[in-house]
Amino acid sequence: MFHKGTSLNKRLNMLLAVCIIPFTVMAVYLLTMVYQFSERYDSIVDNITHANAYNIHFKEDVDYTMYVIVVNSERAAELVDTGRPHELITQARQTFRELAEKSDTGYAKSQLTRIAKSLDTLEDRVEEIEQDAQISGMYDKNLERLDLNIRILTELIQEQIQEYIYYEVTNLEALREGVRSDVANALRISILVFTFILAGALFLSRRISKHLTDGIQQLRMVTRKAGCGDFAVRAQLKDSDEELAELGDGFNQMVERIGNLVEDIRVEQLNLRATEQKLLQAQINPHFLYNTLDAIIWLAESDQTEQVIMMVSALSDFFRTTLSKGRDYITVQEEESHIRSYLQIQQFRYQDILEYEIDIPREMYQYQILKLTLQPLVENALYHGIKNKRGRGHIRVIGQMDSGRLVFLISDDGLGMTKERLVRVQKAMNKGEEDVSGDPSGFGLFNVVQRIKLNYGAEYGIWISSTYQEGTEVRVEIPAKKI
Repeated sequence: MFHKGTSLNKRLNMLLAVCIIPFTVMAVYLLTMVYQFSERYDSIVDNITHANAYNIHFKEDVDYTMYVIVVNSERAAELVDTGRPHELITQARQTFRELAEKSDTGYAKSQLTRIAKSLDTLEDRVEEIEQDAQISGMYDKNLERLDLNIRILTELIQEQIQEYIYYEVTNLEALREGVRSDVANALRISILVFTFILAGALFLSRRISKHLTDGIQQLRMVTRKAGCGDFAVRAQLKDSDEELAELGDGFNQMVERIGNLVEDIRVEQLNLRATEQKLLQAQINPHFLYNTLDAIIWLAESDQTEQVIMMVSALSDFFRTTLSKGRDYITVQEEESHIRSYLQIQQFRYQDILEYEIDIPREMYQYQILKLTLQPLVENALYHGIKNKRGRGHIRVIGQMDSGRLVFLISDDGLGMTKERLVRVQKAMNKGEEDVSGDPSGFGLFNVVQRIKLNYGAEYGIWISSTYQEGTEVRVEIPAKKI
């Protein structure tokens, strides 16, 4: 088959042709099968996802909104004017009608139509309560309607949605069984195709192998080891041909650089994840949560409804931003809302000693910032500045743009730090080490500094100035990047 002088490239091309032609045919078949399964699977999962979104929140949202309309005449007028309950029902009805239009089975279409009709009935009951909510003397009747009409209807709708989800999950199981059968057929065909490829490859490789040198074999082995993660392996090809020796040297340099980069990335990711975990744990502080819930209970027992709503809203906003659905970056507006919620809660607890001011221009709102950058610094200002001095204290948060950077100044007129303490904190921050003095005031600073430098670069970070008995100012600088 091969003549003397035939190039290695031609031999390899012939071997490649024997392998790739049947493999291509097989790949097209498999891709077609996978595409058909994926289309059907995506459709079912999309239906389940849309339905499940309302299965989780719809009943709770509608019940709560209607309860507010019934028991709170002031908020009832506001909710009726804004059309809040109708908006929830309209969105749900539109979603399920769209699912019904896309449905290709009679049972699913029937089930979705039932849900839409139940939503129509629910909207009628909502309108009846809205009309009577602002009429005096209808309170007891509306409460009875809320229990007998609204809550029962929302529970019925939730059950219907669950039935629909169960039907779609059943379809998913049937699809899985069909795929299993197709996979079995594809496996049999694949075995035949790969047997043909293997036979042809073995025949040709025997003819080619005698032209391959020990140097290539060694290079193949060390490449495989490197591919498995062993970056300490080295190719010894000094006595081989010049081209192979040069290839071996280049391979050794590449593996060494990759090993160094992998280790640097591993260490950096470990540091970043550890820092983020510590900071997140610091935000989900059980004492802070317990104290806030105790305050809410006290307000509720004192019938201070507006204060209860304010505290619950602030606590909800605080933890919503803390978690942020796993996002690392949020907007400056979200970070401002986070620290405002935190300070609202703390001002209720420390109203005799705490005042605060937040001054961040609206033009900065759409820029991105690493989550939990400012709140730990505000917390430090409160607990290690304001609380440690006598009398009322003031925390101020200022934002400004400066030469393509976002600059934030967090200042307090609290206890401040001595020169020795300030030097120790700055030294720990610059070295990238936690403050070894044991003083927890450096914990938040350290974690914020580490996360800024790991995510933005060494040229960004935190700068601190402090005077004992006068106060502390923390300057944060990060690059100005929009979401």
